[in-house]
Amino acid sequence: MPENKAKKLPQFFAAICISIGAMSTGTVIAWTSNISKKLEDGDLNKVKLNLSWAGSIMCLGAMCVSIPIGIMADKIGRKLTALFILIPYTTGWLLIIFTQHVAMLLVGRFLTGMGAGSFCIIGPIYTSDIAEISIRKTLGTFMQLFITLGILYANIFGWILPIITFCILCAAVPVTFGILFVFQPESPIYLIKKNKKNEALAAYAKLRGKDYDPSVEIAEAERVANKEVELKGQFKEQLKSKSGWKSSLICFMLMFYQQFCGINAVMFYSGSIFKEASSSIKPELCVCIIGLIQVIATVISAYFVDSLGLKVLLILSAGLMALSTLLMAIYFLLKDEKMVSVDTIESIRWLPLLPLILFIISFSFGMGPIPWLASSEMFPRAIMARMSSYAGIFNWFLAFVITVGYEPCSKALGSSSTFFIFTVISASAVFFVIFIVPETRGKTFEEIQDELNA
Repeated sequence: MPENKAKKLPQFFAAICISIGAMSTGTVIAWTSNISKKLEDGDLNKVKLNLSWAGSIMCLGAMCVSIPIGIMADKIGRKLTALFILIPYTTGWLLIIFTQHVAMLLVGRFLTGMGAGSFCIIGPIYTSDIAEISIRKTLGTFMQLFITLGILYANIFGWILPIITFCILCAAVPVTFGILFVFQPESPIYLIKKNKKNEALAAYAKLRGKDYDPSVEIAEAERVANKEVELKGQFKEQLKSKSGWKSSLICFMLMFYQQFCGINAVMFYSGSIFKEASSSIKPELCVCIIGLIQVIATVISAYFVDSLGLKVLLILSAGLMALSTLLMAIYFLLKDEKMVSVDTIESIRWLPLLPLILFIISFSFGMGPIPWLASSEMFPRAIMARMSSYAGIFNWFLAFVITVGYEPCSKALGSSSTFFIFTVISASAVFFVIFIVPETRGKTFEEIQDELNA
């Protein structure tokens, strides 16, 4: 009997196509990174923008769309939902490119934020639906990889190009996604849930190859779909089940750790730290260096996620981030509190560079991509769409809080105290992962749910 082996390349290509949408999320997040002075000077059609609101209103847009996108994914399908995101994306970028007023610019940022938040929900769901178990985690890391590529894309072109040309190139990313993704199949899992077995067979043939027999996968998907039908209208009951509340606790806490580990603060200080350590390096180039480091670290995580597993990567990530922020806190304590002489500070001004780079690498291979991946792996199927949406809202709300509140908090407590707080949070994440988070490597959804219920 011939081996029933699926082709991997079509699955990789489908995951890359949806991840190009995530790349547009990266461009939205990093849009202000290398054009902040241009925005303050009114280089964008002579409209001056408050940078704090430019960042935070994007988070609000992402937060507001999380629930509708989850509902749409179950109602009209993963593919149509992803293509629908092009509407707010392109509208938002057009408003930014042709802006004539601050309000017009902020509405554009809000709409592009909606697009960015939408891909963080639909991307992991679609990728999880189309991937085999053996490569599910690897494909799941593509989302974070392409977000970091989008950040690097924005860092480089925001530095070297005029601001209008840069915005046009940002708008080109979601358009490119739409052109490529329209030829990809609908999620076979969704089609089976809608009793469209023939279309599901065609989708599997396109994703696995014509010679692949998907009967085992279809039987499992039908069993899960039938169970969802039985449980329909029992969202609260399923949420109260052991697998329901435990997966919710894990996913929401991972989102908390992702945002409160200090990533935004570290990125905030990166330019000034590089400038202080070596005045010959331009701040704009420093931002690009940070973006490149993120990309490299995320590529490494894609390679190791299946061999090391989710749990090991999270423990290493949180532990190294705690060490990094501790070193940063000590440096700022010595510098700001004048505990040592100015000459001593001058002699150790290189000190923050190592923990800064270590932090970004650690975040990129663990706490960056895995919280989003966990949402698509741990929630029971019956509550996955809604709870993934709620987790997305929670994540973007925390991002909004950090964006608006970090600077006042840092001024009130001091940089050293703020980084000590980040250290405690990251250290607590290590213990949370060790004692609460299950390993999902090589396991089916059913096996993951059995472990959560155990």
